[in-house]
Amino acid sequence: MTLTNILVLAIVQGAAELLPVSSSAHVIVCAKLMGLDPTRPEMTLLLVMLHTGTMFAVIFYFWKAWKVSFFSSKEVFVEALKRISIATILTGVVGIALKTLIEKVMLRNVPHAEIELLFGNLRMISIALAVVGLLIIFAGIKSGRDRQDETRLGIRESCWIGIMQGFCLPFRGFSRSGATISAGLLLGVARARVEEFSFALAVVLTPPIIVREILRLFKAQSAQALQESGVLALLSPSLFGMVLSFVSGILALRWLSSWLERGRWHLFGIYCLCASLVVYLLHRSGY
Repeated sequence: MTLTNILVLAIVQGAAELLPVSSSAHVIVCAKLMGLDPTRPEMTLLLVMLHTGTMFAVIFYFWKAWKVSFFSSKEVFVEALKRISIATILTGVVGIALKTLIEKVMLRNVPHAEIELLFGNLRMISIALAVVGLLIIFAGIKSGRDRQDETRLGIRESCWIGIMQGFCLPFRGFSRSGATISAGLLLGVARARVEEFSFALAVVLTPPIIVREILRLFKAQSAQALQESGVLALLSPSLFGMVLSFVSGILALRWLSSWLERGRWHLFGIYCLCASLVVYLLHRSGY
């Protein structure tokens, strides 16, 4: 993997991560077009570290709003912590259940099966993009029609958003932000509130995934290789990509907020459907 590869993937990831169009799908397609294997440990770690860059972009961008929504008082903080914790726990339950089901059933004949083996499957990515595209379109149309009936983001709404996020974890192409924000909109939650909550969940979810992928990378390397190359050299490509994705992530967040405020959410769904068709054609072409 060259620095040029990392630069391209970081820009794509940062631009798409915080838009509801599945950054993972875009990065995987770009990686395949550049001749890279997106299922290899160093690639899955790079993807996670690119997420880390955009996680810091989220914190930077939303910090003023979060101080009001989550930290304005002890009572507000406790209530927000409760909602985020419940949503994250449900995400873990659903995500682990799906991971186990896929590895033990769908991949039962594959030695040492891991969920990451599906990350390069363009047909599945195409299907996931189509599904989330339809969900985004439906949510955009319904929320635009029912804008006067916005409801509070409570425990019930947090539970459903957390469950939806769990369904996103195993499937590249099933946009996490697209699915969770759409779920909130369908539940009648105000656009700004569900956007803040969705990205707060991303900040909580990212660190344990980083740890998992670092351990997976170290496991794939022999002790001798680790000693010869060094840990820093092994992680430096991902750290470089993280910095680049932070910058492009800030720009993407400004665009996303603008489109949400103008009621153009459904257009992201149309884009996902078009992207689904492109990915499917690439799959049929042998990528």
